[in-house]
Order: sequence, then C-alpha cells, then structure tokens
Amino acid sequence: MAAAAGDGEDAKATRQPEQQPEAAAAEAGVAAYGGGVIAKLEEQWRKTKEHAETYPYVWGSYILVYGGLAAYLTWRWRKLRRTEDRVRGLQARLRQLAAAEESQAASTPPPPPQQPPLSGPGKPTSGP
Repeated sequence: MAAAAGDGEDAKATRQPEQQPEAAAAEAGVAAYGGGVIAKLEEQWRKTKEHAETYPYVWGSYILVYGGLAAYLTWRWRKLRRTEDRVRGLQARLRQLAAAEESQAASTPPPPPQQPPLSGPGKPTSGP
C-alpha cells in the first residue's frame, strides 16, 4: 500500500536524513576525543538549550531563586570572614596587652605586706 499524504510516512522519511548527520557527527566526536563523554555532554547541552528556549520563564525563575540564594550565601560567608578577622585582631591585641602587663609586673618589686593597725583592740563583736 502506498503512503497517503498526511499519514505520517513523509514526516518519518524527512527525519531520518537529519538524524544520520548527527549520528555521523557523534561518531566523529567519539573518534576525535577518544570517548563518548564529549558527545553526551554536547547532547545534554543541546537538550538544555532547547528547554531554556521553550520555557524562558521557568529558567528565569531558576536564575532568580538560585542566584538570590547564591548572593545571600556569599554575603553571609564574607560577613563571617570579616568577623573572624576582627576577632583575630582583637585577640592579638589582647595578647600584646597581657604580655606587656606581665613584663611590667615582673620588672617591679612586689609591694610590702600591709601591717595591721597598731591601735588597741578593735570594737568588740556582739555574740549570739
């Protein structure tokens, strides 16, 4: 039975020649790069690109959400690093002050012990 116009036979016939050059290009990529990894990556990139062109609002929302999340995490990371740097500086300054105080305390003689007052007996305490 001959193929009638519009029954899909013509569409199949036109698709086959398009797929053959892609297959030949994929085989050339395998031979040129020594593996099918590059060909798989190129195919995945093509599929992703077609999807992004077909659904631009979905990809725009992905970029907005994940880009915003990345910006927030970057901001928090940098804020944490600045805080850690400030704490390290304060700790170094405190160490210097403590070392200076210790050296000053070691260089001066200790004060003489205090004597109790020489006046008479103190005020008597009331007992229970």
